[in-house]
Amino acid sequence: MVLALAKEIAMRKTESDGEIETIYFGGGTPSVLSNDEINFLISEVYKNYKVVENPEITLEANPDDLSAERILELSKSPINRLSIGIQSFYEEDLKMMNRAHNSAEAKKCLEEATKYFDNISLDLIYGIPGMSDEMWRQNIQTALDFGIPHISSYALTVEPKTALSKLIQTGKIAAPQDEVASNHFMILVEMLQKNGFIHYELSNFGKENYFSKNNSAYWLGKKYIGIGPSAHSYDGEKRGWNIANNSLYIKSIQNNELPIETETLTISDRYNEYIMTGLRTIWGVSLNRIENEFGSEYLDYLKKQSQKFLNDDLLSIENNILKPTPKGKFLTDGIASDLFFLDSEV
Repeated sequence: MVLALAKEIAMRKTESDGEIETIYFGGGTPSVLSNDEINFLISEVYKNYKVVENPEITLEANPDDLSAERILELSKSPINRLSIGIQSFYEEDLKMMNRAHNSAEAKKCLEEATKYFDNISLDLIYGIPGMSDEMWRQNIQTALDFGIPHISSYALTVEPKTALSKLIQTGKIAAPQDEVASNHFMILVEMLQKNGFIHYELSNFGKENYFSKNNSAYWLGKKYIGIGPSAHSYDGEKRGWNIANNSLYIKSIQNNELPIETETLTISDRYNEYIMTGLRTIWGVSLNRIENEFGSEYLDYLKKQSQKFLNDDLLSIENNILKPTPKGKFLTDGIASDLFFLDSEV
């Protein structure tokens, strides 16, 4: 697999017309890679692409993957940012979500990681059934007490055919409630902003100079290349995704074939993506960009569709930038879908 990844990196070098700003080991369990394998893959990126002077190089991992020895090893690699899937510091939440780590491992992992890494992000889940506001505040406070500079936080979603879905169906636990999630979201925003975090994207909070460069690239519509099974790519006009099956992926690469499917985005697709990502960020949606990139028809449509949200104080326009108000933030995704342009409306 590692050799196939390296070969795909080389095969796709012609797709890059600029400098690589971030390298992200994520999706699946990249922490199973040894330092030698990580170093090898990073050297292949440098060999085939232009890379900025100090790229952000992130490894995604769970606390059960990050022993004290492993963290020390990683600190000697080019990895300069860790993204850790903590989810909760409460034992009962971790069991319910079927996580492999426990609360003690979560705390121990952060104790060790903060000794060697300055740039750490952790994930927290809110809206968990049975989690009181006070418990949620304590979860956030625990993260703050470790001095973590970046927090990604998401509402609990129940995927079909999971252990959690089964527990809800059989009535063993209650289903997540939107009202609880909304309240937890408000608490999160208030506590993190009081502690010097900038709410730069709907689910992401960072101290100054600690925004995720990797994720910001998606929201700002920058190009990216995804390497490996199931990886997605975007070049500004086309979206691509690699085959999900590991053995078929390796076989294709060995046969010098890229196992990728692509679709060319229509102007409406690109407009809708900009609305969806722009509204989620502090950068908002530029009305000037809408007119310049998509035309006056799209601008008129956006103004018409957004009027009711402006009237209800869920959206605001300042300096020709459309953004959700504090009241509208939790509803951003629903608002964005109402602003989407369907081709049948042309």
